[in-house]
Amino acid sequence: MSEQAETVAKENAPEAVSDEAQPNEAVFDSTAIPADELEQLSTNIVSALKTVYDPEIPADIYELGLIYKVDIDDGRHVDVEMTLTAPGCPVAGEMPIWVEDAVAAVPGVSGAKAKLVFDPPWSPDRMSDEAKVAIGWW
Repeated sequence: MSEQAETVAKENAPEAVSDEAQPNEAVFDSTAIPADELEQLSTNIVSALKTVYDPEIPADIYELGLIYKVDIDDGRHVDVEMTLTAPGCPVAGEMPIWVEDAVAAVPGVSGAKAKLVFDPPWSPDRMSDEAKVAIGWW
């Protein structure tokens, strides 16, 4: 089980979810979904997010730390807050659609919507060690 999935399972109540994500960790939020189902759904969503790549960077958007928040409502609709490495990213109009398509394809998800946010601005500090290795920073 991923560390993120363990966090989600432990923090099923909205008041337990921190707004402060660790580097490359999205904040997951849900309300009434049973913990075991939420854990599986969260693991599968993270796996789906890891299939989306910035075409200019050889690392997935999850490991790059571009996913800020994932909110799963009681109807299993998923809202994703994400950012880009730069506001002028050439795929700014396409990447949220890629994220929506990847997350919506997860079994048990009823739909997905991705929203671009730029506050806080992305920085390389959000990247995982895996991403740093992939782009040659380590």
